[in-house]
Amino acid sequence: MDQILSLLTVDLLDKPAWMWGTFLSLVLILLVLDLGVFNRKNHEIEIKESLYMSAFYISIGLLFGGWIWWELGQQNAIDYWTGFVVEKTLAMDNIFVIAMLFAYFKIPRLYQHRVLFWGILGVIILRGIMIGVGAALLHEFEWLLYVFSAFLVFTGVKMLFSSEEDEPHIGENFVLRMMRKYCRTTDDLHGDKFFIRQHSEKAGKVVTYLTPLFVALVMIEIADVIFAVDSIPAIFAITLDPFIVYTSNIFAILGLRALYFALAAMLNRFIYLQYSLSLVLIFIGAKMFIIDIFNIEHFPPLLSLGITVGILIGGVGLSLWKTRSEVTQTNP
Repeated sequence: MDQILSLLTVDLLDKPAWMWGTFLSLVLILLVLDLGVFNRKNHEIEIKESLYMSAFYISIGLLFGGWIWWELGQQNAIDYWTGFVVEKTLAMDNIFVIAMLFAYFKIPRLYQHRVLFWGILGVIILRGIMIGVGAALLHEFEWLLYVFSAFLVFTGVKMLFSSEEDEPHIGENFVLRMMRKYCRTTDDLHGDKFFIRQHSEKAGKVVTYLTPLFVALVMIEIADVIFAVDSIPAIFAITLDPFIVYTSNIFAILGLRALYFALAAMLNRFIYLQYSLSLVLIFIGAKMFIIDIFNIEHFPPLLSLGITVGILIGGVGLSLWKTRSEVTQTNP
């Protein structure tokens, strides 16, 4: 018993093992409930169900911040909530790409949740690796934080002035072209299967083929890695604590699947979301330079959270108000 207790108190990335265990256990429970209870059978997730699921995941994520306050104090809790809001917001941009991928591969709503569920498992692992590497680099080379901050400002400015012509052309993606060239893939779906076994005239035997469902899954994972290049520096600009960085990232992403089904049906209404995201990135990146210019110890966490939330609410609110006529035309 004493040996077990001693193992639980061992520090892993500056936090005791039991805290990491508590977090990972909660994530595992949520995933089991998701696939094994709530979505055991394939079905089309409607907007109402999506909103309920989103509210549930957001509530869990916010409550976890309360637990962090209890265990680690107010400063860490506010940093967690700020990271949670930033990651949740940046994930909105990811939703646009996911919607494009599902449309390109003609994945029906019936199977979209299955792809997103298995995608989240890959995200948990990939984000962990990227955050671990980032934390190690920043521990050894603190000046990299200025590089991260400058990169966020640059990305925000670039996003601010980007146009529809800059949107990615999925068919020209290098990974997709390599998969189609070197892997056996099918053009048609085969139910909810990621792989199928069928006879190949070229090979003269039964071989394994990748279905569009699996190819879409791979592309979604790649899209998340690309978006993580923005979001991970953003959270490191808020806090250098790996535990806060990782937990805020994962809890924000866990609800991405649920949020997708609600937002996918109304993406055309968020016309100013891109500008909100760009301003958030610019603000977060500029904080490091503001601290140096004004020679202050740190940027007030509550003020940082308030500005971030204010920018996002302003962008979403203005978008919905500007496109209100579309709802009137749809529902006369």
